[in-house]
This record gives sequence, structure tokens and C-alpha cells, in this order.
Amino acid sequence: MSDLSCLVCKSDIEVEEKVTTGEIVECDSCGQEHEVQVESNLVTIALAPEIEETWGE
Repeated sequence: MSDLSCLVCKSDIEVEEKVTTGEIVECDSCGQEHEVQVESNLVTIALAPEIEETWGE
């Protein structure tokens, strides 16, 4: 399990060992969603993209 810090409030975010790129994890403190990125066994997070409304679909 990896311990990373929220990019907004700096609280700890726990990420499971078997996580894959593209998974979304949420900060328990502020609710911010982060997108997991895994490269060469290094796990990092970035702010998750906002989901936009798609009108007419």
C-alpha cells in the first residue's frame, strides 16, 4: 500500500498495491478525486479531470 498526499489539502491518501493507471481515489478529508498513475512500479496521483455534462446524448 502506498501513502500519498492529497494535492489539495495535503492529507494522507492510501492507495492499494494492486492499483492500476486510471483508477480514481478520493481524499477522505476534503473529497477531492485523484487519478492514479503507475509507471515502473512508481505510483503517483494527479487531480482527476472534471466530468463534463454531455447534452443531447
